[in-house]
Amino acid sequence: MKSHCLEVRGDFACFTRPEMKVERVSYDVITPSAARAIFDAILWKPAIRWRITRIEVLSPIRWINLRRNELGKVVSVSNVKKAMNAADGLPPFFIDEIKFVNGKYKLVNREQRAGLFLRDVRYRLHACFELLDHSENPAKYAEMFQRRARKGQCFNQPYLGCREFSADFRLVESGEDGPKPIAETRDLGWMLYDLDYSNPASPTPRFFQARMNSGVIDVPDWHSEEVRG
Repeated sequence: MKSHCLEVRGDFACFTRPEMKVERVSYDVITPSAARAIFDAILWKPAIRWRITRIEVLSPIRWINLRRNELGKVVSVSNVKKAMNAADGLPPFFIDEIKFVNGKYKLVNREQRAGLFLRDVRYRLHACFELLDHSENPAKYAEMFQRRARKGQCFNQPYLGCREFSADFRLVESGEDGPKPIAETRDLGWMLYDLDYSNPASPTPRFFQARMNSGVIDVPDWHSEEVRG
Protein backbone atom coordinates (compact mmCIF):
# COMPACT_ATOMS: atom_id res chain seq x y z
CA MET A 1 0.00 0.00 0.00
CA LYS A 2 1.30 3.48 -0.91
CA SER A 3 2.72 5.50 1.98
CA HIS A 4 1.76 9.14 2.48
CA CYS A 5 3.73 11.71 4.43
CA LEU A 6 2.79 14.97 6.17
CA GLU A 7 4.89 17.50 8.00
CA VAL A 8 2.97 19.09 10.87
CA ARG A 9 3.88 21.80 13.33
CA GLY A 10 2.32 23.91 16.04
CA ASP A 11 3.05 26.33 18.86
CA PHE A 12 1.61 24.04 21.53
CA ALA A 13 0.52 20.41 21.84
CA CYS A 14 -0.95 18.13 24.48
CA PHE A 15 -1.21 14.39 23.90
CA THR A 16 -2.77 13.63 27.26
CA ARG A 17 -1.63 10.67 29.33
CA PRO A 18 -4.77 8.76 30.34
CA GLU A 19 -3.32 7.85 33.73
CA MET A 20 -3.48 11.52 34.78
CA LYS A 21 -6.97 11.94 36.23
CA VAL A 22 -7.26 15.70 36.83
CA GLU A 23 -4.36 17.71 35.44
CA ARG A 24 -3.39 17.39 31.79
CA VAL A 25 0.11 15.99 31.23
CA SER A 26 1.31 15.30 27.71
CA TYR A 27 3.28 12.38 26.33
CA ASP A 28 6.75 13.34 25.14
CA VAL A 29 5.73 13.05 21.47
CA ILE A 30 2.60 12.76 19.35
CA THR A 31 0.66 9.51 19.73
CA PRO A 32 -0.40 7.35 16.76
CA SER A 33 -4.06 8.14 17.50
CA ALA A 34 -3.44 11.91 17.37
CA ALA A 35 -1.43 11.49 14.17
CA ARG A 36 -4.19 9.38 12.63
CA ALA A 37 -6.72 12.11 13.48
CA ILE A 38 -4.70 14.59 11.39
CA PHE A 39 -4.93 12.33 8.34
CA ASP A 40 -8.65 11.82 9.03
CA ALA A 41 -9.13 15.60 9.11
CA ILE A 42 -7.75 15.84 5.56
CA LEU A 43 -9.49 12.78 4.13
CA TRP A 44 -11.98 10.58 5.96
CA LYS A 45 -14.15 8.10 4.09
CA PRO A 46 -16.12 5.09 5.40
CA ALA A 47 -14.26 2.85 2.94
CA ILE A 48 -10.75 3.50 4.34
CA ARG A 49 -8.91 3.42 7.66
CA TRP A 50 -5.62 5.24 8.23
CA ARG A 51 -2.69 3.52 9.97
CA ILE A 52 0.38 5.41 11.18
CA THR A 53 3.61 3.58 10.35
CA ARG A 54 6.35 6.01 11.36
CA ILE A 55 6.76 9.20 13.40
CA GLU A 56 9.80 11.45 12.99
CA VAL A 57 10.45 14.11 15.63
CA LEU A 58 11.96 17.15 13.89
CA SER A 59 12.18 19.66 16.76
CA PRO A 60 13.69 19.22 20.24
CA ILE A 61 11.20 18.14 22.90
CA ARG A 62 10.36 21.27 24.93
CA TRP A 63 7.84 21.74 27.74
CA ILE A 64 5.71 24.53 29.15
CA ASN A 65 3.47 24.79 32.24
CA LEU A 66 0.14 26.52 31.72
CA ARG A 67 -3.00 27.13 33.75
CA ARG A 68 -6.22 27.23 31.76
CA ASN A 69 -9.90 27.79 32.33
CA GLU A 70 -11.90 24.66 31.58
CA LEU A 71 -15.51 23.59 31.90
CA GLY A 72 -16.17 22.06 35.28
CA LYS A 73 -19.01 19.88 34.00
CA VAL A 74 -20.62 18.75 30.78
CA VAL A 75 -24.18 18.59 29.53
CA SER A 76 -25.87 15.50 30.94
CA VAL A 77 -26.97 12.66 28.68
CA SER A 78 -30.50 12.84 30.08
CA ASN A 79 -30.81 16.51 29.07
CA VAL A 80 -29.60 15.66 25.57
CA LYS A 81 -32.19 12.87 25.24
CA LYS A 82 -34.97 15.15 26.50
CA ALA A 83 -33.99 17.83 23.98
CA MET A 84 -33.93 15.28 21.16
CA ASN A 85 -37.38 13.96 22.07
CA ALA A 86 -38.82 17.46 22.43
CA ALA A 87 -37.10 18.64 19.22
CA ASP A 88 -36.61 22.12 20.67
CA GLY A 89 -32.82 22.18 21.12
CA LEU A 90 -30.55 22.02 24.14
CA PRO A 91 -30.81 24.68 26.87
CA PRO A 92 -27.86 27.12 26.79
CA PHE A 93 -24.73 26.21 28.75
CA PHE A 94 -22.47 29.13 29.72
CA ILE A 95 -18.93 28.75 31.07
CA ASP A 96 -19.19 32.24 32.61
CA GLU A 97 -22.48 31.61 34.42
CA ILE A 98 -22.45 33.29 37.87
CA LYS A 99 -24.48 32.13 40.86
CA PHE A 100 -24.76 33.31 44.47
CA VAL A 101 -23.34 30.43 46.54
CA ASN A 102 -22.71 30.54 50.32
CA GLY A 103 -22.86 34.32 50.43
CA LYS A 104 -20.53 34.80 47.45
CA TYR A 105 -20.84 35.15 43.72
CA LYS A 106 -19.15 32.25 41.98
CA LEU A 107 -18.43 31.05 38.45
CA VAL A 108 -20.13 27.67 38.70
CA ASN A 109 -19.03 26.11 35.41
CA ARG A 110 -15.41 27.23 35.26
CA GLU A 111 -12.39 25.51 36.81
CA GLN A 112 -8.73 26.40 36.61
CA ARG A 113 -6.44 23.46 35.88
CA ALA A 114 -2.71 23.20 35.42
CA GLY A 115 -1.20 21.43 32.44
CA LEU A 116 2.23 20.28 31.30
CA PHE A 117 2.25 20.77 27.53
CA LEU A 118 4.70 20.57 24.64
CA ARG A 119 5.72 23.70 22.76
CA ASP A 120 7.14 24.43 19.31
CA VAL A 121 6.51 20.91 18.01
CA ARG A 122 7.27 19.66 14.52
CA TYR A 123 6.77 16.13 13.20
CA ARG A 124 6.96 14.19 9.96
CA LEU A 125 4.19 11.58 9.91
CA HIS A 126 4.08 8.54 7.64
CA ALA A 127 0.82 6.66 7.10
CA CYS A 128 -0.99 4.35 4.74
CA PHE A 129 -4.64 3.44 4.53
CA GLU A 130 -6.32 0.07 4.28
CA LEU A 131 -9.51 -0.53 2.37
CA LEU A 132 -12.51 -1.60 4.41
CA ASP A 133 -14.54 -2.01 1.23
CA HIS A 134 -12.44 -4.09 -1.17
CA SER A 135 -14.67 -3.25 -4.11
CA GLU A 136 -13.23 0.28 -4.04
CA ASN A 137 -10.22 1.47 -6.03
CA PRO A 138 -7.32 2.43 -3.69
CA ALA A 139 -5.72 4.70 -6.32
CA LYS A 140 -8.82 6.92 -6.22
CA TYR A 141 -8.41 7.62 -2.51
CA ALA A 142 -4.63 8.01 -2.77
CA GLU A 143 -5.02 10.67 -5.45
CA MET A 144 -7.81 12.35 -3.51
CA PHE A 145 -5.64 12.62 -0.39
CA GLN A 146 -2.62 13.90 -2.33
CA ARG A 147 -4.72 16.58 -4.02
CA ARG A 148 -6.39 17.75 -0.82
CA ALA A 149 -3.19 17.76 1.25
CA ARG A 150 -1.27 19.59 -1.49
CA LYS A 151 -3.92 22.35 -1.51
CA GLY A 152 -4.15 22.51 2.29
CA GLN A 153 -7.78 21.33 2.26
CA CYS A 154 -9.32 19.62 5.29
CA PHE A 155 -12.77 18.73 6.59
CA ASN A 156 -11.91 20.22 9.98
CA GLN A 157 -8.82 22.02 11.24
CA PRO A 158 -6.22 19.42 12.36
CA TYR A 159 -5.09 19.80 15.95
CA LEU A 160 -2.32 18.58 18.22
CA GLY A 161 -4.08 16.65 20.95
CA CYS A 162 -6.44 19.43 22.07
CA ARG A 163 -8.66 21.33 19.66
CA GLU A 164 -7.34 24.72 20.77
CA PHE A 165 -3.83 23.65 19.68
CA SER A 166 -4.29 23.82 15.92
CA ALA A 167 -1.74 22.23 13.58
CA ASP A 168 -0.27 23.54 10.35
CA PHE A 169 0.40 20.80 7.81
CA ARG A 170 1.89 20.32 4.39
CA LEU A 171 2.28 17.35 2.08
CA VAL A 172 5.79 15.92 1.81
CA GLU A 173 6.25 14.96 -1.82
CA SER A 174 7.95 11.73 -2.88
CA GLY A 175 11.74 12.12 -3.03
CA GLU A 176 11.69 15.44 -1.18
CA ASP A 177 14.58 16.15 1.19
CA GLY A 178 13.64 17.64 4.53
CA PRO A 179 15.09 18.33 7.96
CA LYS A 180 16.63 15.39 9.77
CA PRO A 181 15.00 14.00 12.93
CA ILE A 182 16.54 14.99 16.25
CA ALA A 183 19.58 13.01 17.37
CA GLU A 184 17.95 11.58 20.48
CA THR A 185 17.25 7.99 21.54
CA ARG A 186 15.11 7.08 24.52
CA ASP A 187 12.42 4.72 25.77
CA LEU A 188 9.08 6.50 25.93
CA GLY A 189 7.30 3.82 27.94
CA TRP A 190 3.77 2.59 27.30
CA MET A 191 1.99 4.95 24.93
CA LEU A 192 -1.60 5.11 23.77
CA TYR A 193 -1.86 3.55 20.30
CA ASP A 194 -5.56 4.11 19.58
CA LEU A 195 -9.04 3.13 20.69
CA ASP A 196 -10.55 -0.22 19.74
CA TYR A 197 -14.10 0.35 18.47
CA SER A 198 -15.00 -3.33 18.13
CA ASN A 199 -17.71 -2.54 20.67
CA PRO A 200 -18.90 0.98 19.69
CA ALA A 201 -20.78 1.38 22.96
CA SER A 202 -17.60 0.91 24.99
CA PRO A 203 -14.35 1.59 23.07
CA THR A 204 -11.22 0.32 24.81
CA PRO A 205 -7.70 1.82 24.67
CA ARG A 206 -4.77 -0.08 23.15
CA PHE A 207 -1.13 0.61 24.08
CA PHE A 208 2.35 -0.17 22.80
CA GLN A 209 5.89 0.11 24.13
CA ALA A 210 7.26 3.17 22.32
CA ARG A 211 10.95 3.74 21.66
CA MET A 212 12.52 6.66 19.85
CA ASN A 213 15.71 5.83 17.93
CA SER A 214 17.55 8.90 16.64
CA GLY A 215 14.30 10.83 16.63
CA VAL A 216 12.30 8.11 14.85
CA ILE A 217 9.46 5.99 16.25
CA ASP A 218 8.45 2.93 14.24
CA VAL A 219 4.78 2.22 14.95
CA PRO A 220 3.80 -1.47 14.99
CA ASP A 221 0.83 -2.83 13.10
CA TRP A 222 -2.55 -2.77 14.88
CA HIS A 223 -2.67 -6.58 14.88
CA SER A 224 0.90 -6.95 16.16
CA GLU A 225 1.63 -8.65 19.48
CA GLU A 226 3.32 -5.40 20.51
CA VAL A 227 -0.07 -3.69 20.69
CA ARG A 228 -1.93 -4.62 23.85
CA GLY A 229 -5.30 -3.78 25.30
